[in-house]
Amino acid sequence: MRRILHIDMDAFYASVEQRDAPELRGRPVAVGGSPQGRGVVAAASYEARAFGVRSAIPMARAVRLCPELVIVRPDFSKYTAVSRQVFEIFRSVTPLVEGLSLDEAYLDVTKNAWDEPLGVNVARRIKGMICERTGLTASAGVAPNKFLAKIASGWKKPDGLTVIAPERVESFLQQLPVDALWGVGPVTAARLRARGIEKLIDVRSTDPTALLEAVGSWADWLIELAHGRDDRAVEPNRPAKSCGTENTYAQDLTDIGNIREFVGEMADECVEWLQRKLRVCRTVTIKVRYADFTTITRSRTFPVPTRDTDRIRQAAVDLLSRTVAGTTPVRLLGVSVHNLLTDEEAADGRLPF
Repeated sequence: MRRILHIDMDAFYASVEQRDAPELRGRPVAVGGSPQGRGVVAAASYEARAFGVRSAIPMARAVRLCPELVIVRPDFSKYTAVSRQVFEIFRSVTPLVEGLSLDEAYLDVTKNAWDEPLGVNVARRIKGMICERTGLTASAGVAPNKFLAKIASGWKKPDGLTVIAPERVESFLQQLPVDALWGVGPVTAARLRARGIEKLIDVRSTDPTALLEAVGSWADWLIELAHGRDDRAVEPNRPAKSCGTENTYAQDLTDIGNIREFVGEMADECVEWLQRKLRVCRTVTIKVRYADFTTITRSRTFPVPTRDTDRIRQAAVDLLSRTVAGTTPVRLLGVSVHNLLTDEEAADGRLPF
């Protein structure tokens, strides 16, 4: 039986800013763009979340929700530096570390540097090391698989530690609403609930045809997750053929300014990954899923490999002009980079395909 951890830093960008500026501690903080323009919230402190401020909402709305909100422009170089510290801790414990973003990762600690048999003790020690070295807190989930570990890490935020032992899996699943499943946002949840699927476990007894109508090709995967089954291994050393990030939004996006801002921020995350991995890319791709679940991708290939922030961001934003985003509601956005090369390969003039 595997022992899998999912570790997620708490309000990462905002927490870094509060750590580095004592005057921000205890105050509602949002990291993001200007409310006078079309800025959006990239991260919100827990003090801000108490007012309903969440990531991905327009900053102007955030200010209306919390007039005392302190807005800080993002500093991705600083967040990347802290992320490196955190991942160094992870890799000192196990080589089986699968990073999902700057601030979260899966770890397989079935075997670990401390020969500790209990995943909860490994998680507790890692959390302590993160706090000691960075001054920040993280939440951890411990479970037999990735799906359950990820849910568990968000169960008691901030600074949480939730364990789902094998014998507790079924009782834990019984508590979960249907939108705890991966890929089930508000629109999909509404479709499922219209068919009487309120809880995660209801997926098990639903007519497969009705489930297929509600979620399409995701149906078989959702059935597996509803039984708590997830056989995916933690994969740290997969050859990097691409890197991407995407987000499903709680409310469909209609403002093209907000959409451009989100795409730009995702492109920045891709560039940060390229910088960490010392890679360049030749292709940038955006993914847009509309409210009716129609999904399209648009790509641009550069003549010369690059990891230039402005170039990749602009290319991603420009690709929106080849979609109907802004005139048709959007539920998901994604940005990815492909056709990757190491710096050495690029210098030698090699092609990634």
